[in-house]
Amino acid sequence: MSIRKRPTRPTKPATEPVRPKAVSPSQPTKRRVFLVDDHPTTREGLAAIINRQVDLEVCCQACSPAEVIPTLAQLKADLMVTDMAMPGRSGIEFIKDVHALLPDLPLLVFSMHDEMLHAERALRAGARGYLMKDAGSAKVLEVIRLVLSGQSYVSPQMTARIVDAVTGRQPRGSSSPIEKLSDREFEVFRLLGIGKPTKEIAQALNLSPRTVDVYRGRIKAKLELRDATSLLRHAVRWIEMHEGQS
Repeated sequence: MSIRKRPTRPTKPATEPVRPKAVSPSQPTKRRVFLVDDHPTTREGLAAIINRQVDLEVCCQACSPAEVIPTLAQLKADLMVTDMAMPGRSGIEFIKDVHALLPDLPLLVFSMHDEMLHAERALRAGARGYLMKDAGSAKVLEVIRLVLSGQSYVSPQMTARIVDAVTGRQPRGSSSPIEKLSDREFEVFRLLGIGKPTKEIAQALNLSPRTVDVYRGRIKAKLELRDATSLLRHAVRWIEMHEGQS
């Protein structure tokens, strides 16, 4: 009797080949934002808005320029958002410091102070944008992303003013006398207006008291003020009108 052999089946390999897993779309890399503001409520509220975004995160917060400068280079931020008026260092001087240390770091000013008075000085100092604090959260995020993309931002009104100034269309006599002041003179004037004595102004701006007195003399001449009392009164009135008691 003949025995019919069954056809042999190919044996399975001891180890099944591993099928590649489906690759899920990668999460977008988050851009890192450094917040500098001496008002905790404002700073923390802005941080909460930014941290809810899929493409943004707050990497660090500080309440004064003194906290920022020593560690700035190590933080690897993609953008700095800063107020204009903070303790220990003027906003314009702080912007200049940051721009000198990290010229490629975009810097956005987020301030309650009138854009028409401060934005142009901030841009000259190295900022890439200026946004008022009364802007809504959607606008804040829009401007942050705009500056991160390499563009600059000021309001349409400020843009029109800058264009008019550059093209010569600004009406004669329309600018404020304060615009005659240099950045340093403006900072001395502003600090006088918030009640700082000469010694504290000198410390804040890294000047000698004698140099502060020289600036006071220049300010008086440019604003056509008679004496120190007139200068102080004018500075205090200007602060009350334009910056309030912040």
